[in-house]
Amino acid sequence: MAAGGDLRSLAAVVAATTACMAYARFAARRFRPGLPRLAALLPVLAVLPFPPLAFRALHPRAISAFFLAWIAEFRLLLLAAGQGPLHPSLSLPAFVAIAVFPVTRREDSRKTKDAAPAAARPGLGLAESAAMAALLAAIVSLEERASGYALLALYSLHVYLALELVLASSAAAARALLGVDLEPQFDRPYLSSSPRDFWGRRWNLAVSALLRDCVFLPVRARIGGGGAAAAGVLAAFFVSGLMHEAMFSYITLQPPTGEALVFFALHGACAVAEGWWARRHEPLPRAVAAPLTVAFVGVTAFWLFFPPITRPGADKQVVAESEAMVALVKDAAGWAAASARSILSRPPLVG
Repeated sequence: MAAGGDLRSLAAVVAATTACMAYARFAARRFRPGLPRLAALLPVLAVLPFPPLAFRALHPRAISAFFLAWIAEFRLLLLAAGQGPLHPSLSLPAFVAIAVFPVTRREDSRKTKDAAPAAARPGLGLAESAAMAALLAAIVSLEERASGYALLALYSLHVYLALELVLASSAAAARALLGVDLEPQFDRPYLSSSPRDFWGRRWNLAVSALLRDCVFLPVRARIGGGGAAAAGVLAAFFVSGLMHEAMFSYITLQPPTGEALVFFALHGACAVAEGWWARRHEPLPRAVAAPLTVAFVGVTAFWLFFPPITRPGADKQVVAESEAMVALVKDAAGWAAASARSILSRPPLVG
């Protein structure tokens, strides 16, 4: 019954999202960038946070909230300013895909690669995706028996692998259907040499790009002077903290606790302090810096990031839904294997 309800909710969310984006595209064609376009887009910005609440299951509610209440909202704000990858000349399917998913137009992708030839991976290959899916299934089976810090460590890997697979599969689907390019999602965050390297160059790069364009660059430009970059970094981490508070509320259906905001404020202050230190001292060798960075992120996450999820028991719902999905995939694979064996065992037809 719940599955059927969520299928109906999915259809409703897709219809609502398409209608919102059709209006946004229409409004962007008729209003110039700035306050007129922003005022025209306000109804869409006000509506988009609500469709994810139609889902009863945690996973589709959280995933749709990330796409609609974060990525789409920020990209529409950029559209209001005449910036970002969205443009009213796009076809409606491409407009919807680029507004909601971590994809971009091919010409924008080429410009980004030419302007910043950082070696971020463009996406997951089939073998890598299969290996990550198998590892995630193994982690889900272990989470049921784990507790304490072991559970939090497993849950950290769960979040990383789930985000990798969800973002990569969504972007790959949009690329196959619409011919748009994937944005980089992650670039081996376990090799991060510092908090700035972790958050700015390796973890959830689609969100990092949105925060850079929507928060860091405007704040730095408005403040100017020697402390402008530091102010931009602190503002970007603060907004990220606010958005994570919202995402946690979608997950738990509980009011924000403020812990995610403190987590990101702490990491923002560390990133600013690290920038000051890096200008005056030689960096640590990566063999030393990477374990220290991962340990710092992990310890602070255990302290501030995960408790708002584990305290109300949302982690148990995550594990239960993940186990159900793993069982479904195993049953489907078993059915496919049995069908293949049955077909191969049949005697050949003789004319």
